[in-house]
Amino acid sequence: MNAQRFYVGCAGWNLGREHLSAFPTEGTHLQCYAAILGSVEINSSFYRPHRQQTYVRWADSVPADFRFCVKMPKRISHVRRLQHCEQELDEFLGQCSGLGDRLGCLLLQLPPSLAFAEPFAEAFFVALRQRFFGDVVLEPRHESWADAEPLLVRHRITQAVVDPSRISGDGAPRGWQGLQYWRLHGSPRIYYSAYERSCLEHLAVELQAATGAGQATWCIFDNTASGAALGNALTLAASLRGEA
Repeated sequence: MNAQRFYVGCAGWNLGREHLSAFPTEGTHLQCYAAILGSVEINSSFYRPHRQQTYVRWADSVPADFRFCVKMPKRISHVRRLQHCEQELDEFLGQCSGLGDRLGCLLLQLPPSLAFAEPFAEAFFVALRQRFFGDVVLEPRHESWADAEPLLVRHRITQAVVDPSRISGDGAPRGWQGLQYWRLHGSPRIYYSAYERSCLEHLAVELQAATGAGQATWCIFDNTASGAALGNALTLAASLRGEA
């Protein structure tokens, strides 16, 4: 799967009891998780900082081809609202740099109340790109961000494909096309509902069709509240490998 540059995983690496048999029995939860799935989204960084050494330890726990996506702190997205946050950017990037080459991308999720205005968005992305050259994923949740695509392309920012959809246009890849990132929260009950096998098989076909020459394609399950994410990730990963 990773040779095809598909990165399937969950928001977090909790291993529910009902799926333990799919994972090794020796090692930490992260080591066991990373032995089977190829990526994970770190959401805890949104709520609190982690020491650089913690990221180093996580990176040392996974195979060389495993990748982390790290969610940017809410102090940047929700408190500062992307303005005057250079110090917060420096602190966050210094911390997650501990992942080294296992840092796959950064996720920036915006509050629903944050409307798009090009001057402050441009200033933020310039500040970010002065500090970080890797892949960045944006999940906007205000309808006005539908007008931001030229800015995203200019700064190499991918807009996440989201389910359930929050704004028009987030049901298909937008922004910079060098990376594609699906973020699935569970439907119809957000964060709880599992996706049916038929839906996941259809998604596998869609992901394969959407993947162009050489770009990475991510699919992260965030329907973690009832443990559905892990089973969905295992099913999708198997389907992408061509397994029944």
